[in-house]
Amino acid sequence: MPPQPASPTAGAVGSARLAGHSALVLVQILFALFPVFGRALFEGGAFSPFAIAVWRIGFGAASLLAVAFLMHGRRAWPRARDLPILLVCSILGVTANMTLYLEGLSRSTATNAGLMMCLIPVFTFAIAAAVKQEVFQVSRALGVLVALAGAGLLVWAEEPDLAREHGLGNLLMAMNTLCYAVYLVVSRPVLARYPAIVLIAWVFALAVPFAPFLARGVDLVPEAPQKAWWALAFILVFPTSVAYLLNAWALARVRASTTAMYIYAQPLVTGVVSRIFLGEKLSRGTIASAVCIFAGIWLVARRRGAPAPAAAEA
Repeated sequence: MPPQPASPTAGAVGSARLAGHSALVLVQILFALFPVFGRALFEGGAFSPFAIAVWRIGFGAASLLAVAFLMHGRRAWPRARDLPILLVCSILGVTANMTLYLEGLSRSTATNAGLMMCLIPVFTFAIAAAVKQEVFQVSRALGVLVALAGAGLLVWAEEPDLAREHGLGNLLMAMNTLCYAVYLVVSRPVLARYPAIVLIAWVFALAVPFAPFLARGVDLVPEAPQKAWWALAFILVFPTSVAYLLNAWALARVRASTTAMYIYAQPLVTGVVSRIFLGEKLSRGTIASAVCIFAGIWLVARRRGAPAPAAAEA
């Protein structure tokens, strides 16, 4: 009888999980810093939202495809029959998602952007339950309503001047999270056929044909201060490429449901860093919104079978 391969020891499994959790912590920090550096890009009109979107699409497609082919070779090529669904995923997960987020961020604050990202798992459950991917439960449906109420507060319940200034931006970012939630539900069957890094690489690559339309009338190489170019470089390398690579690596070591819970650390990191470096303050409306959003998240995620997005895509 041939020898059986040795099963991994408890120590090896524990080390792999610890490495996965460490990677997830870094992923959330990188995503949480995106709105802070994004706000720096908008100062003085250095970069427009569409210009940043085009840079991210191009850099993300090139870097993620290169890694996907290095890791998986010919297996990184998608099947022809999967191209239509991959294109839909690309429109939802990159083109629409990214432009709505950046347009919203340019009209709001980094703190509000961090809070809005917490709506992704809530919207994901609502859509997945509607298409029978998730089991409908009254308590979780109540959580969706509570979180939506919190998002509504963030759009309309700030101080009057801030509500007028940030209302449209917050609404656009809420639409961004809805697009990404639909993407997560639509991509779930595709993810069963491809490694995570291959899927996200092609989602970015299939957004490239839309980049020329986003770039029309946009200055992609403006006369911006040096700090703006450094902020763009940070966004391209870390929240765009490194974070997705680490997230895909962590998914092989940590359960997807656990991975999803890490998204809730983003608003905390964003809020602290925004207060230190951007001088943003928490209004009473923002605090009330945060309470509602986190209460809704708890109701949605406290039972097994909660939606498990890999990570928030900004």
